[in-house]
Amino acid sequence: MSEYIEHDKEGISVGLVEKKLFTFAAPPDEMVLENGAKLGPITIAYETYGTLNPDKSNVVLILHALSGDSHAAGYYRNESEKPGWWDIMVGPGKGIDTHKYFVVCSNIIGSCMGSTGPCSVNPKTVQPYALDFPVVTIGDMVAAQKALMDHLGIEKILCVVGGSIGGMQVLEWIVRYPDMVVSAIPLATTTKHSALAIAFNEVARQAIMADPNWNNGNYYYGPKPNLGLAVARMIGHITYLSDESMRLKFGRRLQDKSDFSFNFDADFQVESYLRYQGKKFVDRFDANSFLYITKAGDYYDMEKLYGEGSAVKAFSKAKAKFLVVSFTSDWLYPTYQSKAMVKAMKKNGLDVSFCEIVAEWGHDAFLIPNVRLTTLLRGFLERVCRETRK
Repeated sequence: MSEYIEHDKEGISVGLVEKKLFTFAAPPDEMVLENGAKLGPITIAYETYGTLNPDKSNVVLILHALSGDSHAAGYYRNESEKPGWWDIMVGPGKGIDTHKYFVVCSNIIGSCMGSTGPCSVNPKTVQPYALDFPVVTIGDMVAAQKALMDHLGIEKILCVVGGSIGGMQVLEWIVRYPDMVVSAIPLATTTKHSALAIAFNEVARQAIMADPNWNNGNYYYGPKPNLGLAVARMIGHITYLSDESMRLKFGRRLQDKSDFSFNFDADFQVESYLRYQGKKFVDRFDANSFLYITKAGDYYDMEKLYGEGSAVKAFSKAKAKFLVVSFTSDWLYPTYQSKAMVKAMKKNGLDVSFCEIVAEWGHDAFLIPNVRLTTLLRGFLERVCRETRK
């Protein structure tokens, strides 16, 4: 029972929550990755909200994006701290109502937020893995999540939901474990990265690797590549916004000055904002994890993996009901990519609903309070529940 409950416009908070850890794949039973390497033991950080019903039919699995973590909702200590990254959507009375659903959110492998990744200790060397950590894929992340579901005794998932790289994990779930997933909500995502998305990720990775402190990934006992990681975050952050959102939020307004400095200080508000975002990011994220996760996103190609290059053939393996959502100002994963997957789903006779939400905030729109998105998720989950009970 939560010790603290905060009222807000869209229901109430789940209150105080606890990060949990699950460890599996201990030698000699390591997990075999898609590239053939073995990894183990593996620790998964996860959180749960709500109550699992007796027949375990009310599970909602939330899958996070690149820099997310298992802390999707609630607070660790008190109301003065920052809540979980999707607290606007998860909680009693919210879009994903924890009075109705048992919500699970786990940190992906390769990350640095509690799950095994490059900054974890390699049991063979008793040193951080660094670049000895094997390159993991979206499929490997989902396989680890499946192990967590098995540990929790969950055989059926009412809905898998996630945005961006989390949306890729949603797509992987529905084709890798089709009999386990009742419904799916891929948000602002794609079946494969465009050349543009790969290009931005590569520039960000190069920024990290060009930092002299990166030291080929072996920086854990010395200076860290903070400048490179900050620049990588600045690059990424630009892709998460939109021209309209930056115009409205910043325009060409100056930062705390009435004229140009005529040097290379942050004259414009947008420059100051990006520097702040980069500086804040290095305090909580690992540079090597950034490299690994962006590479996993770039490698993912659902059509090639499951359909011999055909989206229609790939989705023929799916059985879930779908709600696909895109956003008008998302130029990183534009709407045409969502429409392409919807078309492939419909050609397979799948139950699919699609909505393009008018939003000015770019790719990050699914993380920002939006009544339309909340209503869509709430209604879709309620419909799936009704139809499942029939």
